[in-house]
Amino acid sequence: MTRRILLLSFFLLQLLHSFSRTAAVSGGGGGKWDLLQSSIGITAMHMQLLNNDKVVIYDRTDYGPSNITLPNGICRNDPNDQALKIDCTAHSVEYDVASNSYRPLMVLTDVWCSSGAVMADGTFIQTGGFNDGERVVRVFKPCIGGELCDWEEIDRGLIQRRWYATNHILPDGRQIIIGGRRQFNYEFYPKSATTNRVFNLPFLVQTNDRGIENNLYPFVFLNPDGNLFIFANDRAILFDYARDSVVKTYPQIPGGDPRSYPSTGSAVLLPLKNLQGEATAAEVLVCGGAPKGAFAAANNGIFIGALKTCGRIRITDQNPQWVMETMPKARVMGDMLLLPNGQVLMINGAASGTAGWELGRDPVLNPILYNPTNSRYEILNPSTIPRMYHSTALVLRDGRVLVGGSNPHRLYEFSGVLYPTELSIESFSPPYLDSSLNHLRPIIINSANSSNTHFKIGYGQRLVIRFTILSGVPKGDLVTVTMLAPPFNTHSYSMSQRLLVLGGGNVKIVGKSLYQVAVTTPTITNLAPPGYYLVFVVYQDVPSEGIWVHLQ
Repeated sequence: MTRRILLLSFFLLQLLHSFSRTAAVSGGGGGKWDLLQSSIGITAMHMQLLNNDKVVIYDRTDYGPSNITLPNGICRNDPNDQALKIDCTAHSVEYDVASNSYRPLMVLTDVWCSSGAVMADGTFIQTGGFNDGERVVRVFKPCIGGELCDWEEIDRGLIQRRWYATNHILPDGRQIIIGGRRQFNYEFYPKSATTNRVFNLPFLVQTNDRGIENNLYPFVFLNPDGNLFIFANDRAILFDYARDSVVKTYPQIPGGDPRSYPSTGSAVLLPLKNLQGEATAAEVLVCGGAPKGAFAAANNGIFIGALKTCGRIRITDQNPQWVMETMPKARVMGDMLLLPNGQVLMINGAASGTAGWELGRDPVLNPILYNPTNSRYEILNPSTIPRMYHSTALVLRDGRVLVGGSNPHRLYEFSGVLYPTELSIESFSPPYLDSSLNHLRPIIINSANSSNTHFKIGYGQRLVIRFTILSGVPKGDLVTVTMLAPPFNTHSYSMSQRLLVLGGGNVKIVGKSLYQVAVTTPTITNLAPPGYYLVFVVYQDVPSEGIWVHLQ
């Protein structure tokens, strides 16, 4: 009898645990959508926010003509182009967030399915692509004042062709460029005497599914110990790029389903905390994707439901293990973005099929908000625009999310197809931007480190930020300061995305309705590589607008 009671108690506990997971899904229906531009002339396949609050957007050059003309009668003459040798239309634009306007840019070689990252000085470095662009390095320096800057291209800037590769900024300011189609190796940019070559990475051979691949655009995150967490297909390693060696092999994600392109889930490094402690823990979240066999099935007209699971793993643990969770909606080709308050936004994508031309079905129009502290999922208000294959999203300085793209076709197709080519961009305002929370929203007045909101700061330095708030004296333990590295976004992955919680709590009154909070910047580059970051004051999960900080 006692044994029966014990077994019954065990199953009741399991049932309660299962229920608590289900109960952690909320249908709050928050958030607001706004159409910014019905057309920017191109489909937003790639996006990067720069430190002048402008966004560089581009698609590919071999779609044929776009819907925006290059200025002053300029045309691109490319004898290698597979669609249009002489093209007087643009395939890249610069979007000005403040004025909600855009202008055409000239990109010469094909940037299709390329990769990139922003260097320490704010210069955007874009690498690889297709056809004549596969070994090209492209440079875009943020415009100063009224300057009309444009792309600069370096032919043969890469040693190997890079198509569907991943870039990540390193602690020393260089970029590492990993993988790509039929590339089981990595290289660095810029080159040095010791790195002017290609380094083999057997892990990419081991994770390659013949005929499908499933290890493209691998998820790469800088671990606080300086090594790289690399996830491809259904498994991961901790990699010491300085010694070209594998430090640790992680367990296979439960279920064994692929999460990388073209099965295309998404992943984030969850916010880094306790930065001043002896050891900073790091945890990765991988969500969605397509089950085994989904890519082959989609190519045969059968669209299998996407994965509904997320896996969390603390990559700094001595014996790390995956903990699985269930999302309220299955999703493939979705984007995962770190919001200024430390929560995760899941947006864009489909409920069945895979990435690839015409291979996705059933758009997922509702974003999902995920709180890492309690594993709670909240279903938010839907968009009216399907964002399928080749859609993008990124966080802006004011806390909105810029959303664009979607073109699952070989060319631009606006009629007679399930999901027409989408040239629009819209913004999604997460629930923290609701007007009912205005009384909680901090407003940064300036930093005591500078007379403006765009300044330089060093490592391990005291950062003092002054702010006002309408609700009166804020409770210090509910005030935090976060620091976000704006990532490069394409194909459901935000490269070099990183959010650090600098601390908070020590709020002082320094004037009438004026307060200040002091924190310490990261002490080492392993925690935060040098570069431009957005710093936010967050009160009760409601963030201020960000200020640009140049950490160097």
